[in-house]
Amino acid sequence: MSDLKSALVFAVVLPTLLVAHNVADHWVQTSHQAATKGIPDWSGRWACLKHVATYTATTASAVGLVWAVLGLPIHPVAFAVGQLVSAVTHYWADRRHTLAQLAEITGNGSFYRLGAPRTGHDDNPSLGTGAYVLDQSWHWLWLFVAALITTL
Repeated sequence: MSDLKSALVFAVVLPTLLVAHNVADHWVQTSHQAATKGIPDWSGRWACLKHVATYTATTASAVGLVWAVLGLPIHPVAFAVGQLVSAVTHYWADRRHTLAQLAEITGNGSFYRLGAPRTGHDDNPSLGTGAYVLDQSWHWLWLFVAALITTL
């Protein structure tokens, strides 16, 4: 594929993945999955797996749609590997303890805990936490990588 065609595919696939990510993470994911996926047992793993399955179905459908409608020169293997990278890295981060540990290792543990409810207090949890911001940032990084892989 020429450099110009590659750039065009990347320029279409990346925003498609970002939009699909937002829809899948905030509309498609169930409240139960969101509340359970970080629990360190089989119920958490299962909830996270179900979330990642619907998440990946959403991102694959979105990329597949623009691929078909716009006639993009995407190789099926590159498409599949891009989706696999997105799915695996999404599962890894959404188990929560993994991303929390990475935040600690990189010196971002305090930021990760920013806005989290305090143990023993009736604090109101919100999306305005450091954990949420680092989670979304992680996903965007890997969607960028997935878009590059899809472009190959």
